[in-house]
Amino acid sequence: MRILFLGDIVGRNAREAIIKHLPDWRKKLNLDLVVANGENASHGYGLSPDIARNLTKVGVDVVTLGNHAWDRRDLMGQISQMPNVIRPINYPSGTPGQGSYIVELTRGRRALVINVMGRIFMDPLDDPFRVVSELLSKHRLGTTVNAIVLDVHAEATSEKMGMGHYFDGKVSLIIGTHTHVPTADHRILPQGTAYQTDAGMCGAYDSVIGMGKEASLHKLIRKIPGERPHPAEGEPTICGLMVETDDSTGLALRVAPFRYGGDLLPNWPDL
Repeated sequence: MRILFLGDIVGRNAREAIIKHLPDWRKKLNLDLVVANGENASHGYGLSPDIARNLTKVGVDVVTLGNHAWDRRDLMGQISQMPNVIRPINYPSGTPGQGSYIVELTRGRRALVINVMGRIFMDPLDDPFRVVSELLSKHRLGTTVNAIVLDVHAEATSEKMGMGHYFDGKVSLIIGTHTHVPTADHRILPQGTAYQTDAGMCGAYDSVIGMGKEASLHKLIRKIPGERPHPAEGEPTICGLMVETDDSTGLALRVAPFRYGGDLLPNWPDL
């Protein structure tokens, strides 16, 4: 199975680039599954239902969220009717929506996508290790599902790495989101799980993590309320990770970063 994960989509320019190019990327890379983090897709804050539907139309199979999941109240009211848009699974019981989704693929294959949020320097939610373990106890990689993708939306690199080692061999891919900067540690862990601490963002890198520099610097330097930062203008770099897995075991065979356009060094996966 060939999987493409796209990092946090920040603002209009990034989502329009994905909407324009993803159908072609799916063909050229022969992709079976595309997952994207969309929690900053609506003007940098949250995800609107319409944007979620537009991403789905062009080939994003699952949209994951994070700490900005409820910035758009309209999504809160509709997410229960949008099963492929998932919020962190460790939100309290009774929170709208769901934290995982199974995608039915060609040739009878199935892929489980899970979204979980870290707790270090983040809003304290339920224990992510326990909650993900409980879900995985119901699914066996290579048996009930052919692939499992885990989006760990977290601030601390240590927590993401801990999740990587804890679930190594139990999922196909563990990919970090939230910090908007792509890390250079993409690899296959000892038990066969593909891993990267952060996928980076899909957004303009001439910015402060995707937001306009002036308002962001004012906030950092002055420490007083000012203009709310908005997504930076300019050509976005679309960042993510591509993984090829073994359908029989669900484990990773090859992994390579994906970077297209904008300011960062491009990388077209050659798997």
